[in-house]
Amino acid sequence: MSGPTVVIIGGGVTGLSTAYHLALKRFGQIILLDKGPVGDGSSSRAAAIITGLLWSETGVRVRQIALRRYRELSEELPGYQFQAVGCLNWFDGASWPEREALLPLYDRLGAPYEVLSAAEMNHRWPGLCPPEDFIGLHDPQGGYSEPDDYIPALAAKCRQLGVDIRERQQVTALLMAGGRVRGVRTAAGDVSADAVVCTTYAWTLKVLETAGLQLPIKAFVHQRYVTRPLSRPVAIPAVNANPLGGYVRPAAGGRLLLGIETPERSEWKVASQDFHLSELSASPGLPDLLMSRFRPTVPALGDASWEYERVGLITFSLDLEPILGPVAALPGLFVGVAFHSGGFAYNPASGLLLAEFVADGRTCSDVAAFSPDRFNQQETRAYLGRTVLQRDAGRRRH
Repeated sequence: MSGPTVVIIGGGVTGLSTAYHLALKRFGQIILLDKGPVGDGSSSRAAAIITGLLWSETGVRVRQIALRRYRELSEELPGYQFQAVGCLNWFDGASWPEREALLPLYDRLGAPYEVLSAAEMNHRWPGLCPPEDFIGLHDPQGGYSEPDDYIPALAAKCRQLGVDIRERQQVTALLMAGGRVRGVRTAAGDVSADAVVCTTYAWTLKVLETAGLQLPIKAFVHQRYVTRPLSRPVAIPAVNANPLGGYVRPAAGGRLLLGIETPERSEWKVASQDFHLSELSASPGLPDLLMSRFRPTVPALGDASWEYERVGLITFSLDLEPILGPVAALPGLFVGVAFHSGGFAYNPASGLLLAEFVADGRTCSDVAAFSPDRFNQQETRAYLGRTVLQRDAGRRRH
């Protein structure tokens, strides 16, 4: 195939989305490399909840793109359907003022929302019984995806469009020539490229350090659980239950999916590129703790039991915002990483934006606030040099 070549490192949803959007642009040769099967990392372990009601103007604008693309992808990808059940964000009296201050931003950007009392939430969704002091911020455009449907559908479409997906090919180094990134090294040999896009998640730092690049990113263990089919299906939106330290959403087959954070657990430091998420484990007692927290607010959990657990990593940058775009110090390199727990939520937009950076040199939405160049070396070294607990890294849910 004639034209430029781009290598994408990482076959999770961000890498697949980047490849897909480049293929839609009829970019030259698109090579996607993953050290395992596509979707084998954090993407397959995601809750995949999405809301557009975020904390910054850039975040809100990008999520608007993602929500639009998710609905379009339901038409573009055979076997996939975005579950447009809405997303309900819960707050208590202590946490609500911070979010309430963002309502004028949502108004200005045209992001729809409703503010609901506990009684109003219970009336609309009888399957939810939030405490009387809870406040709901409802995003009617939100919802969720099922990773087990979305990932294979997106990968299949990429292959159909000519993307060269090479599984079980671990990237061991970035290749430099003439002051530019010119490709990657793998166990199978070197792969030359005009552009390299790094979308790996947990082991981003290990890949980038081969070119001398450091980014202020921390990884933390996160776990989610899926119940066995409930005795009676329950109709609820996706719920970010911030005061409860977790979330709940419907899942395929009349199940519920729930997740819980572990704020006292220290960051997980990935020691090498050979790391695999199967090495992770959840803290003992979390399934029981999750049930005890959520049963009073989701009565359908009363007779529920767990079917399976999935454990992965979430990653945060120093300022808690994603890192997305070209790296000035390493021309030819683009990164899309550190999407907190919202990598799945961002991916239709993050892949589109990365494709635009590579193919067009400009993007449809200003994402300068996400630039990899916004951090200086001193603050990056200081952040990476200290070990933090998850509670000290900030909270960003989906």
